[in-house]
Amino acid sequence: MPSTMISDFGALVLNVNCDAFKMIDVEPCSSSIKLQDELTGSVHLFGRVNSIPKPLTSRIEIEIEIEIASRSLDLMARPMHSTFAAFCVFAVPITVVLIFIPWLVVLVESVTVQSDIDALHSVKQAIDSNTIPASSFLKTWNFQMDPCENPGPHFLGILCTVPVDNSSSSNRVLAINLDQAGYDGFLSPAIGNLTELTTLDLNKNNFRRPIPTTITNLVKLNTLSLSENFFTGSLPPRIDRLKSLKVLDVSHNVLSGSIPRLLFSELRSLTVLKLSNNLFTGRIPVVIGLWQLDTLDLSRNHLSGNLSQFPPNLRTLLLGHNTLSGSISPVARLKNLQAIDLSANRFSGSISHEILTLPNLNHVNLSINSFSMMKVMKNSGRATQLQVLDVHRNRLQGRLPMNLVTYDNLTAINLGNNQFSGQIPVEYGQKMANKWRSLFLDHNFLVGSLPPQFSNNAARIRGSLAQNCLNCPGRVHFCHGGQRPVSKCVHQNGGHKG
Repeated sequence: MPSTMISDFGALVLNVNCDAFKMIDVEPCSSSIKLQDELTGSVHLFGRVNSIPKPLTSRIEIEIEIEIASRSLDLMARPMHSTFAAFCVFAVPITVVLIFIPWLVVLVESVTVQSDIDALHSVKQAIDSNTIPASSFLKTWNFQMDPCENPGPHFLGILCTVPVDNSSSSNRVLAINLDQAGYDGFLSPAIGNLTELTTLDLNKNNFRRPIPTTITNLVKLNTLSLSENFFTGSLPPRIDRLKSLKVLDVSHNVLSGSIPRLLFSELRSLTVLKLSNNLFTGRIPVVIGLWQLDTLDLSRNHLSGNLSQFPPNLRTLLLGHNTLSGSISPVARLKNLQAIDLSANRFSGSISHEILTLPNLNHVNLSINSFSMMKVMKNSGRATQLQVLDVHRNRLQGRLPMNLVTYDNLTAINLGNNQFSGQIPVEYGQKMANKWRSLFLDHNFLVGSLPPQFSNNAARIRGSLAQNCLNCPGRVHFCHGGQRPVSKCVHQNGGHKG
């Protein structure tokens, strides 16, 4: 490429022959290009591409004649910028290289790294334009502007790095947080080129197809949230490369296959792991290695097998609606546990008092399993946080657990659809008068009359006593749904009819 040395600065102007640009239909074309007094800048040639002829590729060299005034010049055909006054002395033919981005011809040193700009453009192009609402974030992605240089109303949902101490280094895209606008399309594999990305949040849209394997290039990701979309296939096989991940949420998709074992052994920074509402199969890998894990949600999949040890700091454990079986005794070791949902599985055996008296536990759902016993010890002086207990649709037998009344914070109880027998304790009625707000005892084999508080507090209490063998007045809403014939309860009550 021809060039001429600039050994001595003088006032100069570059006059461009704009006819050279007619072949690519660029507008507007300025007849003068301003240069900077130091030779470290860039020529700014701005022009919107109206059309590009078929024979042209994305890289086009155009020879233009530039008239220059100076004593001795070396004009490098690389971008420069700033201002000089001018008079023309002679002409030097040089070659200007135009790098074509399909939407813009720019000879400009971008604030944002070009590979990041290209990746963002690919992300937008992968979305059906008919599903990009006028008020959405993606609508503000105007690639005639620099993503990191134009905050405010442009490039909403994008965060960028800021160079330290006004250094000349280019900015990088740090986070993508798309709005919940119903975008329909797929996630472009070019997403893997945004190697400084720490957050990718595409929740509640309509992304389809598999999660691109290139996403495992984003080794600086802290948060990957793709929930409530239509992603298919399996998790990327090398997802264990994302060792900086703290939050991984791919819940409510159509993902399938087994859960990668390395996911539970390598991603030790994870605090939140949500894989719920998918089609994952197989056993739950050993998870105790994720010692910082706070929330584990694997509910509503097709997982099977027994429970193993869990990380000691776990606060939320959600495994409902799978086909898990065996004992739940490993849960008793989780002293920080606050909420547990193991509903709609095949667990059996006993619900131990060690679980019900965990010091921070406030919500327990063990419904729709095959438990046959629940041990409720008297809680005397021990502070417990238990507020909600749901064990309906199991095989629990015997008398209603009297010691539930000693759990001071308990407000909602569901013991329905079991095999409890005998009378309703008077103490239950006393709790109905003050603490309890919800009590379901329906579909058991209870007999006898109701404590008077069931009638007096019926208006403010949710619940049901239907399908027992109780003397249940029809005017009491708890009794709606009818009762069994007394004969159906005789066997469970040792031959007594109450």
